[in-house]
Amino acid sequence: MPSIFLRRKIKTQSDEELLARFREEGDIEILGQLYEKYMHLVYGVCLKYLEDRETAKDEVMNIFAKLVTAVPQQEIGNFRTWLYVVTKNHCLMLLRNRKSEAVHMEVMMGDPTFFMENSSEMHPMEEDENSDTERLRECIERLKAEQRSCIRLFFYEGCSYRQISERMAMEENKVKSYIQNGKRNLRICIESPDAPGASGFRPDRDRVSI
Repeated sequence: MPSIFLRRKIKTQSDEELLARFREEGDIEILGQLYEKYMHLVYGVCLKYLEDRETAKDEVMNIFAKLVTAVPQQEIGNFRTWLYVVTKNHCLMLLRNRKSEAVHMEVMMGDPTFFMENSSEMHPMEEDENSDTERLRECIERLKAEQRSCIRLFFYEGCSYRQISERMAMEENKVKSYIQNGKRNLRICIESPDAPGASGFRPDRDRVSI
């Protein structure tokens, strides 16, 4: 747990006083003192929605990081109630993102043209009843970092080549190359006897190379 929550409190103050001090001074320790009072509430809500203790603990810290910028921009009447709503919405957004990711993977697996560069050099991946989203997920993890990032931004987040280029600070032709090679390597990975879910697959193998 960050040391900010473990430092000695100067004195007991109300939520309103701590909020006012944080807005005036911008001292993160003051916000940490206020947040510490309700960490058990935040953790409980995260655990309820995310159903995993370690994930819930991580999100307790992520939510605090969000408050640093959110608190100064919000009109907060009752901090406890406001924090509960923020935490709930944060967890629901995580769950929606997980669902969205799963849907994207299912679409990619079910689209025979996904792995095609053009008809002269690639062929549709044949229907395979044993192919599933977990197999695709593992193959994506085996890609090189640049390919993996470009594939996720392009297909999961719907970013254009230009947007990916700006976010990753690289030329657009590099982005196109990483996506094309990433798609090719995904097809190779999935059709390989050593693919995730296939007999003999070893999760500690080297990542797929171009």
